[in-house]
Amino acid sequence: MTETAGAPRRSDATRAAILEAARERFAADGYERATIRAIARDADIDPSMVMRYYGNKEGLFAAASEFDLRIPEVGALPTAHIGAVLVSHFLDRWEQDEVLTALLRASVTNAAAADRAREIFKAQLGPIALGVCPDPAEAPRRAALVASQILGMALARYVLRFPPAVDMSREEVVAWLAPTVQRYLTAELP
Repeated sequence: MTETAGAPRRSDATRAAILEAARERFAADGYERATIRAIARDADIDPSMVMRYYGNKEGLFAAASEFDLRIPEVGALPTAHIGAVLVSHFLDRWEQDEVLTALLRASVTNAAAADRAREIFKAQLGPIALGVCPDPAEAPRRAALVASQILGMALARYVLRFPPAVDMSREEVVAWLAPTVQRYLTAELP
């Protein structure tokens, strides 16, 4: 059988199967307990194929946790609504994507996962801060402050599952966090 132009190659299908299995396994077991053997078994391939494509568990995790936070374009929004839009967006992402929760969980105990989380937030949240804060030199600090609120709530609500954080309605979370995120991004320095 010959491959036709534009048809996916077998290696592409194998990589996709590995990444899907890895995302599910990391989400279910966390970084520390997930194993290459279990991921390979879930993908119905030999463990050597995982190593061939990704080198090691850290390389596989980096590839499996490569995702776009899909942060909305805030340039078209009135500045006064940016905090609420971002908080709502991140609640959607945490509630729809277990890989993001797995990344947060792993980031607490694993240096490679922490590096990955820093890269994602720097690359994707940093430009938002740069685009709206009054002093561009302050953008990295402001992005870090926003991340502290977003990640703090995610840790309390989706990982540690603190009952008061879990029991709050979505509207309550937005009402509490949005003004703080807004202030971090747009207020003059204290």
